[in-house]
Amino acid sequence: MRLSFCTLSLATVLFTSANAAETASGKLVIYTSQAPEIAQQTVDAFKAAYPDVQVEWTRNGTTQLMNVLQTEMMAGDVKADVLLVADSINLGALKKDGKLMAYPDAPVSNISPDFYDKDKTWFGTKIIATVIAYNTKNAKPVGSWMALTDAQNKGQVAVPSPLYSGAALYHLHTAINTPDIGWAFYQKLAANGITPEGGNGPALKAVASGMAKYGVITDADIIRAKKQGSPIDLVYPKEGASFVTEPVAILAGAHNVPAAKAFVNFMLSPQGQQLVAKQGNRPIDATVPAPEGFAPVGSIKLLTLDSDKAVADDKQVRAKFTEIFGG
Repeated sequence: MRLSFCTLSLATVLFTSANAAETASGKLVIYTSQAPEIAQQTVDAFKAAYPDVQVEWTRNGTTQLMNVLQTEMMAGDVKADVLLVADSINLGALKKDGKLMAYPDAPVSNISPDFYDKDKTWFGTKIIATVIAYNTKNAKPVGSWMALTDAQNKGQVAVPSPLYSGAALYHLHTAINTPDIGWAFYQKLAANGITPEGGNGPALKAVASGMAKYGVITDADIIRAKKQGSPIDLVYPKEGASFVTEPVAILAGAHNVPAAKAFVNFMLSPQGQQLVAKQGNRPIDATVPAPEGFAPVGSIKLLTLDSDKAVADDKQVRAKFTEIFGG
């Protein structure tokens, strides 16, 4: 009897999966903060799995995408069906305003509940830690965030702006709520002639080129650059590292819900998680191995963040950050 039940269950799963693939069709619009080449790989892989879906995608920094989305919402003309952006703070704000659709049947069996919304409105797709990058030709590794504020590093630290980058925003909220880092980290950076700007890409180029000795950059970007021959390496600081999960979410009022659900299914599936690893990122699914070069998750001190508090505090946190850096 047990064998028959298992066989029936497997058949049901296969039928459901196949049926979902068959019913997903039409146009799907995705807004993403993934790098252009990574986004294209993601879209191509999804289209290969769901050939009847035509995908249109727009790429920008998370904050810029949120600005576009807010403008569209005010005009009553939201174009996107799905968001695939860096952090859950912006998605938490959308959820609070009732702008995200819950997806109770999302396939999360291999994902820790720490990495998706308890109400299943957004789902992490990878683990991206923000760490210290250093140029191996002109800088020595340092093991502490506060070491970046030393006088000898004046003007020599590349820091993405939380007003542009979702990962940087998440790092800001995490850092200021970590006693050993706090607002003092940003105040000392400002006093040391550091001006946060842009996203992780420009910061990575600054460190790899030697224009900056150090950077506050995501680990996956550093590891990829190192593998490509750039003189760059990373340190997981002793105080801990913030991390984002590049969550995927379906917008309330999505024009193509079946295709949007199919996209979420794909990102969380073994195939989608293997793509995450192939792209050089740490999968959210613990059963899918991370690429070479990533430290084991158990060896890293990952700093957790109260996303609800971050959403509530975000406006005043951004204002204080702007005040500190005079922008």
